[in-house]
Amino acid sequence: MSGPRDIYVEKVTVNIGVGEAGERLVKAQKVLEMVTGQKSVQTISKTVNRDLGIRVGMPLGCKVTLRGDVAENFLGRALSIRERKVYAYSFDKEGNMSFGISDYTDFEGMKFDPGIGIFGMDVSVVLRRTGNRITQRALLKRKIPKSHRVDRGEAIQYMKDNYEVEVVE
Repeated sequence: MSGPRDIYVEKVTVNIGVGEAGERLVKAQKVLEMVTGQKSVQTISKTVNRDLGIRVGMPLGCKVTLRGDVAENFLGRALSIRERKVYAYSFDKEGNMSFGISDYTDFEGMKFDPGIGIFGMDVSVVLRRTGNRITQRALLKRKIPKSHRVDRGEAIQYMKDNYEVEVVE
């Protein structure tokens, strides 16, 4: 039975940044759908960068957000690719964690396809405590109190306990 201060994985976001629209973006979306088993969404530019030729509203990459058991299963597979080692700087002060995977063919059952090429991806994990409805409810919406937030140390301990992760300094 879960208590009021138990930590859980709220969501896992998998992102591939391509930097341009077109054929590479379509291939990246195909890779994400093969790896996660869910449909991906394009990420759109919100700013202008003249040096890189980026305009507002230009597709730059794709992402998939996983929740529940699907997120936990994917996180276990992604961490096994990293040999269950994560750097300490991958954790932020709010208890979130991010790491990269250099090639999608590292996932079990994925074979290299010359028509697709090599794509790496970023994996971001958001950890929460149970009882966070206060931020989503319609009436009397509030911030999460400091005592109820997940901090960096608790996130590291959660990953060590539940996923046998070794945190490298």
